Amino acid sequence: MACKDVQNQSRGPPGFLPGAPAPDRSFHLSYPHPANQVWQPALPRPGSLPPGLEYLSQLDLIIIHQQVELLGMILGTETSNKYEIKNSLGQRIYFAVEESICFNRTFCSTLRACTLKVMDNSGREVITVNRPLRCNSCWCPCYLQELEIQAPPGTIVGYVAQKWDPFLPKFTIQNANKEDILKIVGPCATCGCFGDVDFEVKTINEKLTIGKISKYWSGFVNDVFTNADNFGIHVPADLDVTVKAAMIGACFLFDFMFFEHSLAGL
Repeated sequence: MACKDVQNQSRGPPGFLPGAPAPDRSFHLSYPHPANQVWQPALPRPGSLPPGLEYLSQLDLIIIHQQVELLGMILGTETSNKYEIKNSLGQRIYFAVEESICFNRTFCSTLRACTLKVMDNSGREVITVNRPLRCNSCWCPCYLQELEIQAPPGTIVGYVAQKWDPFLPKFTIQNANKEDILKIVGPCATCGCFGDVDFEVKTINEKLTIGKISKYWSGFVNDVFTNADNFGIHVPADLDVTVKAAMIGACFLFDFMFFEHSLAGL
């Protein structure tokens, strides 16, 4: 009987992994100190999965936490972004680092071309996200934002492409042949001043919502005076791991497009 009580206590609400905290505002606002960071233990890789993506195979919630750059906060300059990628238990599964030149960060700001390298707990690069310099305006239907997703590096598995819409931010998740798989539709207002901002993941015809990418509100002070953003990707656990990798890339893109700012711009 005692064993059953322990199991029932560790079982979260529907849609969350066993042991995950309840889906309230608190679970995504508190993060362990980097010195005490817990990595998810290594998993055996099924032969059909790209190396390193086995960590994504059973996840229905992926948490992405942007690390605060104190130097950038003090000087008001744009620094390379860094992200921790965690499972619902708060265990780190990946760490992502932006590679870009200072000129692009200074003069192209949030439109800058860059490469984001996603590494596992052994330091092996498992996902590469390439972002070229592109436009970002509802008045310009040409040359819109696009990401290329490689997993492992050198093997293209998908794309994230912005679609022109005069009212709503819309994107498609594409496979390696640039065939549309899923659509992502954001809200009309993405400021998120006093609440979460949800980008709904839908089927191509937009009739069925299968998940969402949420930018969590972390409080007025954090949102105004830091670049630190917190995101959650809610998807079906059995979704293809390459599509989950593309959605991680989409999360990076949304951070650049809608939520990136610095003290220099205030």
